Amino acid sequence: MPEGDVLRRTAARLDQALAGTVLARAELRWPDATADLTGRTVLGTTAYGKHLLTRLDDGRTLRTHLRMDGSWRVAHTGATERAERDPWVRAVLVGPDWTALGLRLGMLDVVRTDDEHLLLHHLGPDVLVSDFATTGLAAVLDRWAGEGRPACEVLLDQTVQAGFGTIWTAEGLFARHVWPWTPAGDLRDPASLVMTARELMARSVLSQQPVRVHGRAGAPCVRCGTPIAVGTARRPPQERPIFWCPTCQTPPAEWHDGVRHRV
Repeated sequence: MPEGDVLRRTAARLDQALAGTVLARAELRWPDATADLTGRTVLGTTAYGKHLLTRLDDGRTLRTHLRMDGSWRVAHTGATERAERDPWVRAVLVGPDWTALGLRLGMLDVVRTDDEHLLLHHLGPDVLVSDFATTGLAAVLDRWAGEGRPACEVLLDQTVQAGFGTIWTAEGLFARHVWPWTPAGDLRDPASLVMTARELMARSVLSQQPVRVHGRAGAPCVRCGTPIAVGTARRPPQERPIFWCPTCQTPPAEWHDGVRHRV
């Protein structure tokens, strides 16, 4: 599933293509095929966590979510006729110079801009806002306090903080030498873990960053040479892969074979 950095880059690309322009044509093919956005001026697109909000001058917002496979593609207007016939195209926004195609979108809603909060109220603070350290971190840490779930699962929980997926969860845990299945409430410094994962993802907004553990199962750890392992966060059907180094990210002393023991 695309993560916060991908959503920020996507929002910037949509902004570059459509902000300030009048939509000559707009088609929403799924699930709300009745909303007509044609003739509206696009004010801009912003991201919140893994959601995209495209705001219009009539007080409405188009909310889209990419889920696992979704994407927005931008091409010159007039050059998308064939691409628009793709059965996976679920939204078409046509400006004077650029056309944006939303493919395999997992969510698509048109709401009053004043009602955006109704779609997002269940989410935690967006970790990529510029003032997150002063406006959102405290609320996130309140949610971490006393958590019995593994740290990897709490990082992935969008109701705790919005934006992290499997990539920056794994990379943040590796950077802080944290065993992914450490109970979140046992961490001595969850703030450093959250802020480290945030910093790594924020760098990727500007330029795609190399990963050190994610997707590298069996490859040597860049620190110690131990083969990278892969485990699982969450239970089916919402399980997610978590990559980690068994040497650099050892379990706390009281944990053995995934079971907690008295020491």
